[in-house]
Amino acid sequence: MRRTTALALAVALAAHPAAARQSPRQTAVFAGGCFWGIQNVFEHVTGVIEATSGYAGGAAATAEYETVSTGTTGHAESVRIVYDPSVVSYAQLLDVFFRAAHDPTQLNRQGPDVGSQYRSAIFFADSAQQRIAEATIARLAHARIFPRPIVTQVVPLSRFFPAEAYHQDYAIRHPDDGYIVYNDLPKVQHLRETFPALFVEAPRRYRGGAAAGR
Repeated sequence: MRRTTALALAVALAAHPAAARQSPRQTAVFAGGCFWGIQNVFEHVTGVIEATSGYAGGAAATAEYETVSTGTTGHAESVRIVYDPSVVSYAQLLDVFFRAAHDPTQLNRQGPDVGSQYRSAIFFADSAQQRIAEATIARLAHARIFPRPIVTQVVPLSRFFPAEAYHQDYAIRHPDDGYIVYNDLPKVQHLRETFPALFVEAPRRYRGGAAAGR
């Protein structure tokens, strides 16, 4: 019985090679202000396997909070999202990013945080992600969703550096922190209200990079 099933699966994959190549998990990297709030928002999105706070966009060979926070390394506080594309699409993650996770009209800042390390950016991994990101921005601009122009960068991902352990799941571990209460918990509430079909109450907590993607 097992051999018959395995043979049938092999035949099916041979007939549909795209299915054989389909990865069970994919990765997106977004930046939009302090990574605490961005990470927390995506941990509440269905289909997300893991979200990791970190740094992307700089030319330096390494990144750590003390240097990135000076705004001189070129990095942005970012979040790497590993997700199941059969449950949630890259386009849906972009909608959450733009409409619930941050304000894409703020240039080199987000709320009280100012500097290029808090810029709005999409770090694409391939041409497909680039095309979807640019199409999403064009669609939102045409619909005039925001009162000001979108300033989000769409740039290739060179490397992502996970942030220090004390930054991971910060909003979950410190829900009473004044910064979290004022700046980040409203984002999760906005996600719940704007995308109820994508919202999950129990967040997918950080697991130390066990679900690392490309």
